[in-house]
Amino acid sequence: MSSQRILNERYELGDLIGRGGMADVYRGTDTLLGRTIAVKILRADLARDPQFQARFKREAQAVAALNHPSIVAIFDTGEYSVAGGPGEDVRVPYIVMEYVAGRTLRDMIKANELGVENSIGHTLGVLAALEYSHRAGIVHRDIKPANVMVCADTGDVKVMDFGIARAMADSAATMTQTQAVVGTAQYLSPEQARGETVDARSDLYSAGCLLYELLTSRPPFVGDSPVSVAYQHVRETPDMPSTHNPEVSEALDSVLNKALQKSRTDRFQDAASFRRALRAASNGIPVPALPASEAPTDPNDLVDPEDPATQLLSTTAVGFLDVDQFKEAEYKDEPAEQHPEESLPLGLPPERERTAGQKTRRRAWAATLVIFTLIVLAGGGFWLYNLMNAQPPVPAKIAVPVVANMSESQAIQELYSAKLVPKSVREASDTVAKDMTIGTSPTAGSMLDQDAEVVLKISSGPSSVTIPADIVGRTEADARDALRRLGITGDIVTARTHSATVPVGLVINTGPAPGGAIAISSKVELQVSSGKVLMPQLIGLPLAEAEASLKTNGLPMVVVEQENSEVAAGTVTAQSETFNTEVDQGRSVTITVAKAPAPSPTPTPTPTETDKPTPKPTPTKK
Repeated sequence: MSSQRILNERYELGDLIGRGGMADVYRGTDTLLGRTIAVKILRADLARDPQFQARFKREAQAVAALNHPSIVAIFDTGEYSVAGGPGEDVRVPYIVMEYVAGRTLRDMIKANELGVENSIGHTLGVLAALEYSHRAGIVHRDIKPANVMVCADTGDVKVMDFGIARAMADSAATMTQTQAVVGTAQYLSPEQARGETVDARSDLYSAGCLLYELLTSRPPFVGDSPVSVAYQHVRETPDMPSTHNPEVSEALDSVLNKALQKSRTDRFQDAASFRRALRAASNGIPVPALPASEAPTDPNDLVDPEDPATQLLSTTAVGFLDVDQFKEAEYKDEPAEQHPEESLPLGLPPERERTAGQKTRRRAWAATLVIFTLIVLAGGGFWLYNLMNAQPPVPAKIAVPVVANMSESQAIQELYSAKLVPKSVREASDTVAKDMTIGTSPTAGSMLDQDAEVVLKISSGPSSVTIPADIVGRTEADARDALRRLGITGDIVTARTHSATVPVGLVINTGPAPGGAIAISSKVELQVSSGKVLMPQLIGLPLAEAEASLKTNGLPMVVVEQENSEVAAGTVTAQSETFNTEVDQGRSVTITVAKAPAPSPTPTPTPTETDKPTPKPTPTKK
């Protein structure tokens, strides 16, 4: 690609600054605003693949609504045409992004420039970005060191590459592409490795893997293949970071231990709690350990919880066993001499005579124990009766909130806040702007159970559009962008057309013509000026007709006259440009016009003898 290519007559591309699996990134200049930008362009060899096209465009859609200092901003998107096969043009999409002067965390890890303090600081920045994107309903799904930039001047982090990001509403529906797990193996959460649904906690697991690598210069799991690494994420427990880096404290070990739990319910539940724990660990405060009853077990060792009735019976049995302890308690505080049997030889000891006080105390203990036992039995029986006969509580119904005319991310967040699960679908609408919410199914106000699914209808734009009249006179790229913004999804092709007046590269007309309504899936032809005209045939025409023909084609005329006795005077006999060839607009054309030859001069007659004057006689002298 030429380093001087200008996209959309605005974005001038400079040096190649990055290359990934699906796109190249160029440093560029926004000539309109005079600022430095980064332009990400899908590789031309992948532009024919609809999956790569959709993934590339999804990145722009995912980040367009996000405005956070720790997320690389997107300014604009568009497409440009490159030559494909014979008669085929390939539309290559591009994204205009914020230019970040700095390096990726991957480069800094390789250079071994990160200490514990910097590692914590950079991770806090990543978690701040995730907290914001999760609130907007976007799961990144590919957090890794190569996708995090560190600004050279401020040291701030910038999360980028939302190329496989998904709204939470459809993450549950689509986690794989043709059955292939999406993501990078070293940073996959266990649920991603299994191809299951993802949510915000999957990003937090990946952030834990990133922090682990920042602290130890190696990911938590390594293997000979992505499959073996993914297996370890599902089944193995990583070494504590302190085993690879003695500077890592026990408090940081505890944070990583919680962040890398296999079960999502055992991890940090949101980015804010992860950030709080990380800040506390930097001050030496560890994450509280899970109680033994909640400690994670082998997923194959499933144990049913103990039945409540069994627990009650066990408690009652312990109460009965305590009766013997109560009996022994009668003597614990008595002097040793009141137990003469202890000094007697083996055999049946003589019965001891009890005092009246001792008998009273014994009766009181027995009565208390009986009453206590009866109370426990009655309470337990009453509890069991209620447990067996009580009707399960009816969960409260939730009203579907009004989300019409909200952006998709706002509507998703509103439904999640109402404890409902949104699922986005797109449909045409002639009244609601593209990418805005049409409504829900069930409709707003409907009463649903908690966690019920709600279909979120997102406008894909109108079903038909009208080609505007002002499309004529625009540049080809501007006209294409205008048609795409209208919602046209069909092919937009270009036909080069000769014009005497429209400058090269500008639209002369469209097919269908402007002003008519067309379906959004229709094919539209842009008739673009070639900046040339076809040279007309002038030879044999009278001068006046030749001049009119050149004037119609916007070509100035230069006349050269030449005597010619064979054709009528004023007839064109030659032209400087060959008939039917392409001539640049405004080019002067020299024509030769026949001129009648000048008449021959009349010859002077030769005098004869008779014509000679008679000489006068010479007078004689007398």
